[in-house]
Amino acid sequence: VILAVLIGGGLYWYTGAAGAPKRDVLVPITVTRGTVEALVTAQGKLEAKQYVDVGTQVSGQLKAIHVDIGDTVTKGQLLAEIDPRVYQAQVEAGEAHLNSLRAQLNQQKAAAVLAEQNLKRNQNLITANAVSQQALQETESQASVARAQVDSIAAQIQETESNLKASRTNLSYTKIYAPMAGTVTTLPTKEGQTLNANQTAPIVLQVANLDIMTVRAQVAEADVSSLKENMPVYFTTLGNSDHRWTGKVRQVLPSPQIVNDVVLYDVLIDAKNEGRQLMTGMTTQVFFILGKADNALVIPAELLTRRAAK
Repeated sequence: VILAVLIGGGLYWYTGAAGAPKRDVLVPITVTRGTVEALVTAQGKLEAKQYVDVGTQVSGQLKAIHVDIGDTVTKGQLLAEIDPRVYQAQVEAGEAHLNSLRAQLNQQKAAAVLAEQNLKRNQNLITANAVSQQALQETESQASVARAQVDSIAAQIQETESNLKASRTNLSYTKIYAPMAGTVTTLPTKEGQTLNANQTAPIVLQVANLDIMTVRAQVAEADVSSLKENMPVYFTTLGNSDHRWTGKVRQVLPSPQIVNDVVLYDVLIDAKNEGRQLMTGMTTQVFFILGKADNALVIPAELLTRRAAK
């Protein structure tokens, strides 16, 4: 009997232990302290914050280009020249016409003075009946005509001076100067090329300030409401994902772009271009920092991955 009880108890324990669920084996982990961030991510493109497309306001042959791509220029530096001969001829013709009108004006003023003197003399003589009424009226008419001609020539001089001013301005436009200090980034024209400014203003070159760059990030509409001006941001470039560039949100543009039925908003981020490593057109991965906790407990990423897999 005792043997049967022992055998039965052993079988009960064996079958019960075999059917019991296995418990997880406790594995020690190392918990560290670090920075935890809540992020919104997006992709973007780099562009210069400040740049100017330098064009020409007059038509003509591009006579000379004094800079090349990559050159650093100062504000007011001569960049290029349009052939000035046509505009120089217009200035010379205007100056000659102006000199002619001024000579005519001096001559007409002398004639007007003479006409006024004749009028005064006849006005004195008419009181003594020394001249006829008709003679007085003729001198009055001559004096009026002389004054009118003086005014007419003066008006022509004013018009010619205005036209000459425009011609001189066009002549000055044949020399193209840098509107800002910066770096020549594009040069789509060549020496000898004829530029037509009557239809659209041709772009001769682009000058950009590369000290501060702007990332134009495209953010999904679900995330854009979380972004604010001056929000801290960091980004990496496609060619150097290990280096973080920091900046702040300058502006969230209100008008969206729709790409493949996805609504995206452009967000502009400014960053200092230290070492001039950032270049126009580079692809960036942008991280907007919504929140941040320093010196927080950090669980190893592999543990979180293992638990998520289970």
